[in-house]
Amino acid sequence: MGLRLYDTHRRAVRDFVPRIPGKVSIYLCGPTVVVPPHVGQLRSQVNFDILHRWLKSSGYEVLLCRNVTDIEDKIIGRSLSEGIPWWRITDPVHRAFVRAYAALGCLPPSVEPRATGHIPEMVEMIEELVAAGHAYEADGNVYFSVDSYPPYGSLSRQQARHLRAAEEHERGKRDPRDFALWKSAKPGEPVWHSPWGEGRPGWHLECSAMARRYLGTEFDIHGGGANLIFPHHENEMAQSRAAGDAFARFWLHNGPVTQGGEKVRKRLRNPLALPALLDRVRPAELRYYLAAAHYRSPMEFSLDALDEAAAAYRRVERFVVRAGSDTAAPLPSPLPTQFSAAMDSDLNVPQALAAVHAAVADGNAALSAGDRERAARECRSARAMLNVLGLDPLSGNWHRETHLQEVAAAVLRVVRDLASASSRQGDHDRARAMEQHIETALANRRQIEHPVLIR
Repeated sequence: MGLRLYDTHRRAVRDFVPRIPGKVSIYLCGPTVVVPPHVGQLRSQVNFDILHRWLKSSGYEVLLCRNVTDIEDKIIGRSLSEGIPWWRITDPVHRAFVRAYAALGCLPPSVEPRATGHIPEMVEMIEELVAAGHAYEADGNVYFSVDSYPPYGSLSRQQARHLRAAEEHERGKRDPRDFALWKSAKPGEPVWHSPWGEGRPGWHLECSAMARRYLGTEFDIHGGGANLIFPHHENEMAQSRAAGDAFARFWLHNGPVTQGGEKVRKRLRNPLALPALLDRVRPAELRYYLAAAHYRSPMEFSLDALDEAAAAYRRVERFVVRAGSDTAAPLPSPLPTQFSAAMDSDLNVPQALAAVHAAVADGNAALSAGDRERAARECRSARAMLNVLGLDPLSGNWHRETHLQEVAAAVLRVVRDLASASSRQGDHDRARAMEQHIETALANRRQIEHPVLIR
């Protein structure tokens, strides 16, 4: 394997060599479970699932740690505003994330630690930083001293003296850029005991402690969204290395999903949450859409682009169903050189998909010519590539819709277009009513076939 990765820390493409031959350790910043997942969070998970699958396909044993942030300012803010315990927010939202990842065919992580289950490890790391002179206590809070760590800013390529304050100024801070490792108790907030009094950990510290607990003081790859580079990942790296940990060797960040030029953000009733998207396309089609752009590039979400991606996936699916067999796994077939070269070049999924579509085109040509043997060969090749991408239509991950469902979905798209285009109120109302009937029928069918996702 000759995998080359664009490393955020180095700002260059580097040859990937694992710390331990044959094994790869990955820490992935998982969800903050405050509201159900939206399309931007789902894209990140699909991107890193493809990395996970490619490493496994290349013969590596992968240890993937994906954390759950279940205590954080936004969670506490929602808890206080709604007057409900924080855990009544985090538990159902976490389950929604797990179901969403499974619905999109993502492999489960090796371990999925919750922040609230690792407070002792966090307190221990803070004590190390205080003893080493990298942190200080003030009024029950503990802050990391940015000035004590000269390399601060190296991940985001910023000079520390030019950085804005990471948090709002709080009493007792020596420098507005310093960030909280421990926050003193406030009325109505959940608290834990520490040497500095009752309180809770700072968000940045949580990942450093959990990465150390499950991956050790040095691991291969740290992943997450590009929006986390500063301040979250910058602070993680600073506090871990100040505590003596080598921490991550490679940093990978996926690009954001935007709509109308604005980053998709967390909100309780989100039109870009998974249930709304699955009202329009199937899970495999949504995965194809989220995977099709290069993981580092920004993605401007649009329903037209989603529909086009769904149509492209259905073309692949039709060929595989015609030429393949209903087996749970693809028959052994070597991966085409073009596909492997694309995946080894910083996970270039767009080029890898070009190889898939080339195999499909050749296979369809063979079917038209009556050459079933060549069509079967191209189908095996296509399925081998699709399996790496988590998109094999015949795998156990995906439930293929019946022809009736496909027709209903197509009619629904036509009705939506008519409802939008009609200028006569009567026509508009009839089209909307028809749209609602079809949507209800499809939703009822999905409710039988797929787990219900929190809306």
